[in-house]
Amino acid sequence: MRPPKKNSKIQRSNEDVFLSSSRNVRLVEKKHEQIVKGACRVFFKKGYHPTTIRMIAKSCGMSMGQLYHYISSKDDVLYLVHKHMQNVWYDYLKHSGIEKIGDPLQKLTEGLRHTLEFMIENKRLVQFVYTESKYLDKKHLQVVLGMDYKNVIGFWRNLLKEVNKQKSVNGDLDFLGSLIAYLPVFLPLRGWTLRDKPMSKSVNSLVDFILRGLGVAR
Repeated sequence: MRPPKKNSKIQRSNEDVFLSSSRNVRLVEKKHEQIVKGACRVFFKKGYHPTTIRMIAKSCGMSMGQLYHYISSKDDVLYLVHKHMQNVWYDYLKHSGIEKIGDPLQKLTEGLRHTLEFMIENKRLVQFVYTESKYLDKKHLQVVLGMDYKNVIGFWRNLLKEVNKQKSVNGDLDFLGSLIAYLPVFLPLRGWTLRDKPMSKSVNSLVDFILRGLGVAR
């Protein structure tokens, strides 16, 4: 998976940790999406550990043989869920028009706002990814952590570098990039403590909190 370019444009993932017998990349991606959607229907209901490959195959509308043509283990499926979440987040930001914003601080602000909205809208997916990742084996976990560092943390770090050229950011940019990558998951993971408050207000408060902490609030 490639890291975001220095201009903070969002990049899609094209890296896999397992081999498929099919050489048709588009077909593989389409089948992987089918597998992720089917698997998530079961995962969200039963959790990762109790879910079997047979359950996933049935939910995907595939035979066991068809499923094993595109994955080799349940760990592969969990890896694909991680990859899927990054891809749909990237698409969400692209559709928001963030890449057309020229001002770095405005781009950072809108990136935070739209990411928080994405986290709220995809609450179940975020909760699943953050609570079930402990079941990944060492090989898949290393790849997932690398994806996160290059693409999620890297996206925020590059945005901070752009802001820092115009307005000094308080603190180490690598540390702050990691912190900002984590803060948006507060709402899906701990948002139950704010259930009596409008989500829009919580989003605004968290964006303001981050910008003030960076020392770049207008």
